[in-house]
Amino acid sequence: MFIKQITALAASAVISLGAACSAAQEKTENVRAVERAVTFTQFDQSINGGEPIRGVDVSSIEAVEASGVKFYDDNGKERDIFDILKDHGVNYVRVRVWNEPNDGNGHTYGGGNNDVKVAGKIGKRAAEHGMKLLVDIHYSDFWADPAKQKRPKYWQQHDHNTLKGEIYKWTKWVLESVSADGGDIGMVQVGNETNCFFCGETDMKKICDLFSSGNKAVRDFDRNILIAHHFANPAHADHFKWYAQIMNECNLDYDVFATSYYPYWHGGTDNLVDVMKYIGDTYHKYVMVAETAYPYTNQDGDGARNSVDIYSSGCEFAYDISVDGQIQCMTDTFQAMADCGKWGLGAFYWEPAWIGAQGVSQEQRRALWEQYGSGWANEAAKEFDEHVTKTDGSSFDNQALFDFSGKPMKSLDVFLNILPQEQKSVPEIEYLAGDLNEDGKVDVFDYILLKRQLIAGESVPAADINNDGAFNIADVVKMGNYIIGRGGFRPEKRKAPAKR
Repeated sequence: MFIKQITALAASAVISLGAACSAAQEKTENVRAVERAVTFTQFDQSINGGEPIRGVDVSSIEAVEASGVKFYDDNGKERDIFDILKDHGVNYVRVRVWNEPNDGNGHTYGGGNNDVKVAGKIGKRAAEHGMKLLVDIHYSDFWADPAKQKRPKYWQQHDHNTLKGEIYKWTKWVLESVSADGGDIGMVQVGNETNCFFCGETDMKKICDLFSSGNKAVRDFDRNILIAHHFANPAHADHFKWYAQIMNECNLDYDVFATSYYPYWHGGTDNLVDVMKYIGDTYHKYVMVAETAYPYTNQDGDGARNSVDIYSSGCEFAYDISVDGQIQCMTDTFQAMADCGKWGLGAFYWEPAWIGAQGVSQEQRRALWEQYGSGWANEAAKEFDEHVTKTDGSSFDNQALFDFSGKPMKSLDVFLNILPQEQKSVPEIEYLAGDLNEDGKVDVFDYILLKRQLIAGESVPAADINNDGAFNIADVVKMGNYIIGRGGFRPEKRKAPAKR
């Protein structure tokens, strides 16, 4: 009976899996259609070892990992996320820094608890993996963005000159501390999304005076570190040109004009190129995207709601909400920076690993957010930010580059296609052909896995039964014949490049 059942399975494979094979091939072809290399042909060889910035902001990672989230490589093996990022071509890490993100009584504000100590830990991990660090100093105790630029608690009563002195001392101390912890600082942001606001100041010329204090601290610490000023929404091209003009009139000493670019809010890349290249050409400043992201799903992985999905108002989705769409969006964003010529530096993907713990109830997950600060905000943050109403999780998990279970998606491979970059040798792995579950033998359980992989459009080297360099229905048929004793296939040890 068992043999007859297996015979039927093998015989039906040609018919029942034909459509699935076609669908899988179509899916793969669609992905290939949006995969393309982006080459920075005029990249300044004195910057970042001559390679464009292929960056990620993983500021929440320490808190996320403490909450029990694990990450896996392309082969499903649990690994350090920095190993995974490096294997996929990431060469720069961005980390936010808040002054005192806590209430002074042992309760953190959440959002990754990004004080100087946390930044030092992330910087050390990045440096151990050969990655430069962009230190994003918010000059606030919690989130600073275009809607709010609130001074830290202990600076709120300062007059302008006192505040200017505190900015200098704080900037210098942050750099000293992060460097002492092992971070390899390549760039510093003096402020985060400072659209006409900074540390409570609203006059742009006074803001430039405050900027100058932070910039001087960076120069005094290490003149080789790039200084960036960061704004949001390049769709307001006239605003961006005005910011650059005022900073020029104030003789502000900086290197990089950076922008956030979320295409569903900020429009197409044609405008992005126009405004950023204009600033580069006019004021001789490097330009880059300091934050970008795009959703790959409308699902919510942690019950905290999504910042954007297909139901969001005020959003225009120029790409599919899918992994394919995410790949296309990322590629176009890097291409926009490459199209800025010698001024374009690259881009940072914002929080590609900010996902919630799986396999727990919503109540347990909320307790993890509160305990480890791995969500957007904790209850204690209410004292500093009146917009905080409750402990909440990540609303960006549907825009991550890892799925809800911590596995990398195809979109993470985009970084491998941003050129030039040093070509690294890929180690070989040895495997037993047909042994998909890696138990040292080939049997019906491997055959079942083989069919599942064909339907899902996935493959591992062991699935290439006939050893022709492709995985398709022919491999399923050949495996089925082997299982029912018809031969035609001999399990053997083979070697292949390790999947990155």
